[in-house]
Amino acid sequence: MHSLKRVLLALLALAIHSGALAQAGAPNAYPAKPVRLLIPFAAGGGADVVCRPFVQKLSERLQQSIVYENRGGAGGVLAGETVARAAPDGYTLLLAAVSVMTVTVNLMKMPFDPAKDFAPITKIADVASLLAARPGLTPRTMKELVGYARANPGKLVWGLSGIGSPGHLSMERFRLEQRMDVTRVFYKGAGPGTVALMSGEVDIMSANLGVFSAHIKAGRLRPIATSSRQRLAALPDLPTYAEAGFPGYEHGSWYGLAAPAGTPATIINRLYSESAKVLKDPDIAAAFARDGATAVGNTPQAFTQYIRDEIAASAKLIAAAKIRI
Repeated sequence: MHSLKRVLLALLALAIHSGALAQAGAPNAYPAKPVRLLIPFAAGGGADVVCRPFVQKLSERLQQSIVYENRGGAGGVLAGETVARAAPDGYTLLLAAVSVMTVTVNLMKMPFDPAKDFAPITKIADVASLLAARPGLTPRTMKELVGYARANPGKLVWGLSGIGSPGHLSMERFRLEQRMDVTRVFYKGAGPGTVALMSGEVDIMSANLGVFSAHIKAGRLRPIATSSRQRLAALPDLPTYAEAGFPGYEHGSWYGLAAPAGTPATIINRLYSESAKVLKDPDIAAAFARDGATAVGNTPQAFTQYIRDEIAASAKLIAAAKIRI
């Protein structure tokens, strides 16, 4: 009798243990509590404009709150380090972006390795870069801008949202190709930089359309060109760099989703699957288009390879432009 009782207890314990494992491994068991998403930029920048609609839709699909937390500074290192050191349980995620994932690693020693310390989930969007000027600036076209900068070395003041930001790399590439001498002024994000541009503190600045859109409509900023391959649907009269006389020049930014390395595949796959569905939503496509963005939704494997390729490409540009922290 005692032997039978021991067998029954052992079978019950095994059943409970197996059930717990199955529950832990089931994608639908996640998330059981709010998910924290760290944004490596100051509030009010392009990441907020483009990604908030995506985050809201993803929250609805996961049936769980996503706490959106802006933590800018140090080229994304502060947010990146927090996520890299977080428990790999899917409850602390990073809005992966150009600076924190592929650029800063080539500028300074970082407390984490972007290629090893994260589990990439998917690229959310490719985002076009828009060059805008303060209303009173004399040059009105790209050709005039380049001519002005060459004739007045150091006089053109270019606002930048941080060393190694997409706008910074975009500027450095264009400056090198066109042999321009400009004065750089760095800000903590696109939001503060835009305020400086409107006040006349700087002459020009590159940022996502969503950052500039309302100010362009109000006449507080004047768009010059977009670095996208095609014209922006929201500004159909605005030429691309190629149309403005600079063929082959394309440069923008991107946003993605990443978790700490070691996060279970079931969680990564759940986040990817739901994100891919969100990115196929017509409402999201329309919202992205208004801000000069294009939905992507590639696989975790494809996103991982993309990040590695971008790290190598940014290293070449940083070396050529002699960018230093």
